[in-house]
Formats: sequence, C-alpha cells, structure tokens
Amino acid sequence: MEHVETNTSALRLILAWSIAGIPLLAGVTQTMINAMKLFQ
Repeated sequence: MEHVETNTSALRLILAWSIAGIPLLAGVTQTMINAMKLFQ
C-alpha cells in the first residue's frame, strides 16, 4: 500500500512542477532572447 501512495505523490509532484515549470521555462527563455537583443 505504501508503494502506491509514493507513486501517487510522485506523480502529483511531477504534475505540479510541469504546470509551474512550463510557463516559468517559457518566461526564462523569452527573457534570455530579449537580453541577447540588448547585448548585440
């Protein structure tokens, strides 16, 4: 039973990081692109 709970919490953690991480990654990427324009 404990193994199932661990899998569920790990899955929820991955899902939560995906929801938070994708927009975060997009924002960082956009910032880097804009920063490169400034330094050219």
